[in-house]
Amino acid sequence: MSATEPNPTEQPSAEGAHAPTAAQAATAQAAAGGGHGAPKALTPALMLGVLGVVYGDIGTSPLYALKTAALHFSGDGLEAWEILGLLSLIFWSLVVVVTIKYVLIVMRADNRGEGGILALMALAMRVTSSARGRWTVTLLGIAGACLFFGDGIITPAISVLSAVEGLKVISPAFEHAVIPISVVVLLALFLVQFRGTELVGTVFGPVCLVFFATIGVLGLIEVVQNPIVLSALSPHHAVMFCITYKWAAFIAFGSVVLAVTGAEALYADMGHFGARPIRIVWNAFVLPCLALNYFGQGALLLVDREALENPFYLLAPEWLRLPLVILATMATIIASQAMISGAYSIARQCVQMGFLPRLVVRHTSDTEEGQIYMPQVNFALLAGVVVLILAFHTSDNLAAAYGIAVTGTFLCTSSLAGLVFRRQFGWPLLGVVALFLPLFLLDGAFFLSNVLKVPDGGWVPLVLGGILFTQMTTWKRGRDLLFARFRQDSLPLKSFLARLPQSRTIRVPGIAVFMTGQADYVPTALLHNLKHNKVLHERVLFVTVLNEDVPQAPVRREVSELAPGIYRVMLRYGFQESPNIPRELEALREMGVNFDAMQASYFLGRETLVQAAVPKMSKWRQAIFMVMSRNSVPATEFFRIPSDRVVELGVRVAI
Repeated sequence: MSATEPNPTEQPSAEGAHAPTAAQAATAQAAAGGGHGAPKALTPALMLGVLGVVYGDIGTSPLYALKTAALHFSGDGLEAWEILGLLSLIFWSLVVVVTIKYVLIVMRADNRGEGGILALMALAMRVTSSARGRWTVTLLGIAGACLFFGDGIITPAISVLSAVEGLKVISPAFEHAVIPISVVVLLALFLVQFRGTELVGTVFGPVCLVFFATIGVLGLIEVVQNPIVLSALSPHHAVMFCITYKWAAFIAFGSVVLAVTGAEALYADMGHFGARPIRIVWNAFVLPCLALNYFGQGALLLVDREALENPFYLLAPEWLRLPLVILATMATIIASQAMISGAYSIARQCVQMGFLPRLVVRHTSDTEEGQIYMPQVNFALLAGVVVLILAFHTSDNLAAAYGIAVTGTFLCTSSLAGLVFRRQFGWPLLGVVALFLPLFLLDGAFFLSNVLKVPDGGWVPLVLGGILFTQMTTWKRGRDLLFARFRQDSLPLKSFLARLPQSRTIRVPGIAVFMTGQADYVPTALLHNLKHNKVLHERVLFVTVLNEDVPQAPVRREVSELAPGIYRVMLRYGFQESPNIPRELEALREMGVNFDAMQASYFLGRETLVQAAVPKMSKWRQAIFMVMSRNSVPATEFFRIPSDRVVELGVRVAI
């Protein structure tokens, strides 16, 4: 099968609407607010895992968030009320966006225990019946995923760069070494990805525990010396700051939001740990440590305005600054690793849900399905990160590019969550509006404040997201047209089976496996085989791979005998699972199908795309679709089919 062969995992939306009974039961379970499986025991190891994987990104925000926000008002000297106002804005952003929105509300919307923008999109799709509504939900999900990839490129760059910049605080002589060291650290991080995250993951939790405890204690020491800074806990400082500065305060929102970057990780990583451990670790440890550090930086600025050069590192005594640089760099590597792993997961989900062509997926663990390595995604992220560091030079410059990707994802999440809570959870309309409208307006304010930074670097995630959005929508549209053309040109399976007894077709020994994305139509490869070889194998398997809108499919295999020796095999996969066709076919013995891998031949269609006389896609979209098709991973590799047992038959298809 070539890159242009229809991926059986990519079903048209009309077919995808027919969920199996088991999936419907899972939907009902999700609607009741249940995850999958029993709640995980709250062990120290689990808590350390939550700390290392979930909170790495938001934990490194103190490196640059307050500093970047305060720089907007440092031209004529910072005043005490300005510092308190910014601190109040940061603190209440953490409370409202992270604690209230994500921890208390959005994390209730789990897709069989899984979270994240695409899992939320799948939930919203279930309760949306109209074609226009489903397409709108799809666009929101794709937009959120595209912005996540933009965030995935910027996070490693700004995090590692801001940590290494601590060397300049130790000595100005290190200034010219910051960029080379940052690039080397990131190169090393990306080049070891193929080994998997298990080894690095064993140190994630302990390092983050030490990091959070350290920044919390450093902040506490400064707060004890200047307790007046605690008055910023009152929201009236934030309100007065906004009233006084008006438009300038709105601009500052674009930097304040840097304090809540990584909030989406709480939701996206819910399936790995469960909602309860994430909530406990946030409320009991992470939020207090972050708040103490931010207030400690504010207390330092109240007594020493010159500390604005780098208030995070200047909180520490001189003897501790170099160890703190090393610790912060390790923490930013962890934050970057979590984002890289998340990008792999989102990319695989996009492939499984039909938004991207087949990509190489390599499993790096024999026991953990979620530990994967995707070389194409890894190389794209590495190239983007290195280009950003070389182009922007400092974390302050990169901060302008950072917030827009995060806030764009916030908006998509709020929109989809409101729909899910209204239609699936049955919340009253007034309650949904009263709860989600203020959150949506806050997200909108954060997003618009970052739009103002487009000329200074905010264009980067918009361009990246726009390119990916165009690719995903083009691929989705092209696949839908291709499936429609196949249905139009193919022979219905019922008609073929009805004629088979009178056709006197010769049956030869062996097993023929035909991969098809259209379970009710005869595969093109079979028709070509009959036309040229005029034989049919003793046992024929029509294999269709269906993607379900759940993380793991509750029912994997369905088999039905259509005629003597002819079987229809339906293999279902969730959006977090990777197909393995030979393994599933061997398991059919348990269902009464005599399958011998050494006798099996896989017949795949090799379609060549050409432009139709009346094309249904614009020429530039067709060009993009054909390039993506040619560069798609071969079906033999994606479905793990032995290449020495494959027979390819070609045909031209006009779209």
